[in-house]
Formats: sequence, structure tokens, C-alpha cells
Amino acid sequence: MLLSQTQSLCPVCLRLVDASYIKDGDTVYLRKRCPEHGAFQVPAWKEEEGAPEFLRWRQGSRIPAYPKSPATPLLLGCPYDCGLCPDHAQHTCTGLIEVTMRCSLGCPVCYARAGGGDGDPSLEHIQTQLDTLLRASGPCNVQLSGGEPTERDDLPEIIRTAKARGFALVQVNTNGLRLGREKGYAAALRAAGLDSVYLQFDGVDDTVFRTLRGRPCLEEKTAALEACRKAGLGVVLVCTLARGVNDHQAGELLRFALAQGNHVRGLHFQPVSSFGRFPWDMAEAPRITLPELMLALEKQSGGLVRTSHFHAPSCEHPLCSFSAVYARAGDALEGPLGAACCSGGTDLVRGSRVLDNAETSRVSRAFTAAHWSSPQEENTSLNDAFSRFLASSGAERRFTLSAMAFQDALSVDIERVRGCCIHVVSHDGRLIPFCLHNLTSLDNVPLYRGTDRNKSDPS
Repeated sequence: MLLSQTQSLCPVCLRLVDASYIKDGDTVYLRKRCPEHGAFQVPAWKEEEGAPEFLRWRQGSRIPAYPKSPATPLLLGCPYDCGLCPDHAQHTCTGLIEVTMRCSLGCPVCYARAGGGDGDPSLEHIQTQLDTLLRASGPCNVQLSGGEPTERDDLPEIIRTAKARGFALVQVNTNGLRLGREKGYAAALRAAGLDSVYLQFDGVDDTVFRTLRGRPCLEEKTAALEACRKAGLGVVLVCTLARGVNDHQAGELLRFALAQGNHVRGLHFQPVSSFGRFPWDMAEAPRITLPELMLALEKQSGGLVRTSHFHAPSCEHPLCSFSAVYARAGDALEGPLGAACCSGGTDLVRGSRVLDNAETSRVSRAFTAAHWSSPQEENTSLNDAFSRFLASSGAERRFTLSAMAFQDALSVDIERVRGCCIHVVSHDGRLIPFCLHNLTSLDNVPLYRGTDRNKSDPS
């Protein structure tokens, strides 16, 4: 049964092709055909009993929010003109800057293929990237990523540089090893102005870490959590979820997160996608669709959370994520209070409602800044009345639960790409949607990362 049509890319040659969402049994597939390389399909949604229906989840229309000052012209069309180009339909909620490609782990699964590299960008270059992001997107949220950002001894100075520019949230995406090992390091990052730690945390035993990260490291990551608590840093646990590896631990990980205390602001799942470095054939990837994860969380949590609690995003495309926000009650949850993260923290009635992308972007980044920061101090970077209202409305007693399904060469949907609100600031200053920045063909040919495709002067 044909449900909807879109465009995608051939996973072999990365040419633009027509694609369709087709329902077969309880599974919705994204199907496409390249005139040179043939047909491909990938499961996109599972309509098992209790899961939201694909078409209902997608309901609602949006008013596009195009870049005020596009950085690249329309030459080849989406997805080949990123910069952002005049056709991109959503503003930046989070700008991601890769401060190094070095890493203290050699993870078998790594979207950035971290390790080695040609040297770190200079502090001056990172300052230029931050200035470019501020001009393009205003005081959005910033995530310092890599590689492993804590490999840089000047990370505190990078944080101070970002904070001085007035970004709403400054967050470090880290494996946590240095935070757990080095006494006083978390406190030094907090003193520099760090608001939030986006902590890689895939499960509750070292079997999971051996598979996904190449070695046991649960003890070090737990030590990192304690160091962040003492330093007053807000933490979001981030789990890369792979079928047959750690999908059976989703409920245990939720209970673990709640037991850590209020400094753990949320738990975020990222069902595995195939870009960067991965140990499987892309067609045989251990994929998990968003509705399967919703059902797993309900079952494994004993009903602590339910599929009915989760909301589609109002900021990005509906097929990209789900979220909910709860009130804490010790190690348990009350609520839900509404949606979280990229749903802007509001209980949206979808159906025929028209959503203004400019407004949803503003609300979403304000919600994230207020709820993912330290629960002990007010985020002084919040720069409008709505943001300050969120920060003073009991955010320290709340817990966010969310998931984001990244796109790879098999699953990429151009409609989703155009609605992306997470943008990587490339080395030459272009803003590129996260999935496109990391996307590679079946033969590991990159679409953007490490290339000079459509290179433009960010000034």
C-alpha cells in the first residue's frame, strides 16, 4: 500500500531518486530505485499493536522557516547545495562544532569515524566557526563534538569562547573517560561555563560497551557521572541502540538514569544508523524503528512510560524523533507533562494544525537550554522572557526521554533533510544538516564530510 512519496539518494552513487513509503504487513518501508543500480528498501516504521500509525504520526502541516541570509546558492538542488541554501526549511536549534578528530576510544560504531586526523583546528578557527554560527542562527544551542573533545587541553578556553558569544546552551558531547579519570576536570569545565554534558552511555553492563565501544568502560563512565554531579553539571545520557546488542536494556537504562539523581537531566536514544564506521553490511544493519523503541520502553519499564506519552517533534520532521517530559518522584516518574526537546516542551494537538517552523525552532532550543543545564544554577545565557520562564518553572525536577533516528544512505529522505534543525558547522563555515554531513555511500564515499563539495566563503 502506497502511503506517501518523497525523494531519496541511491546508496551506491548518491544520485537523487524518487522514493515512496510503502506499507507491507505491519512494516512501512522506504523504497527507491536507481536507474543504474537497481531497487533498494529499508524499514522505516513498524505498526505493531500499540504503536502509533505512520500516517497519524505525520499529521500536521508546517510553515517553512528559510535562512534569512543563505550562505550557498541553489545550483544542483537539495541535498547538494548545503550551506544553508535558500530552500532549507528550518532554522538551527543546535549547531555542532567538531573541535578534534582525535579520540581516546576506537569504537567499532562511530558516526564520525574518529581517531587520528590531520591535526586539531586552531582556537582562532573555532572562534571563526562560532562567529559564523552566531551570524547565521543567532544564540542557538552549541554542541562541541569530535572525535573526543576532552582530548583538547584547551577545551575550557573553547567553552569560555562559546559562552562569551551568548549561545543559549554550551554542551560537550563526550565518551566521559577523562571526566571519570581526572580529578577536578569536570569542575574546570563547569568553571569555564559548560552547561551540559552529552554523555555516551550505551547500557548497564560491559558486554554492551565491548561490542559498541571496543572495550569495557562502565566503571569509568559511572565515575564520570559522579564527577559531573559534584561539579554541578547537567548530564544527558546518550545511548546508541542496536538490535540484538542493547535493545533489551532500554528499560534498565531508564531506571539507571533515574537512580542517579537530578543532575541526570534526561535519557536520549539514537537507533543505530550506518555512516562513519560500523562493522556490518549496511543492508544488514541491526536497525530499530522509533515505534519499536517506544514499545520496548513501555514493556521493559513495566509501564513507567507508555507509547501514548510520546510526541512527534514540532521542530524537525515527524519521522526524525519522539520525546516526552516527566516530573521526577524520587527514582520514579510522574506525568507525562507533555513533549520534550525538539517538541518544544508543549503538548501539541496535531491533525490539521499548522506549525510555524520559526516559532517551533525558538521554543525548542529554549526548552533544551532550560532542561538540559545544571539543575543547581540558573542558565544566565537565556536571553528572552519565554526562556527565563521555562528556567524558573520547575525544570530541575523534570526528566526528558527522547530518541532520534538518524538517516543513512539507505534511509535518507530529502523531505526530512530539508526540515533538519541540527547543523554541523563545517571546516569552511557552511552549516550542513547532521545526517548529510556524515552520510556515506555503500562504498564509503562521503557526501560532505572531508570534501570540498560546493565550498563557499563563510564570510
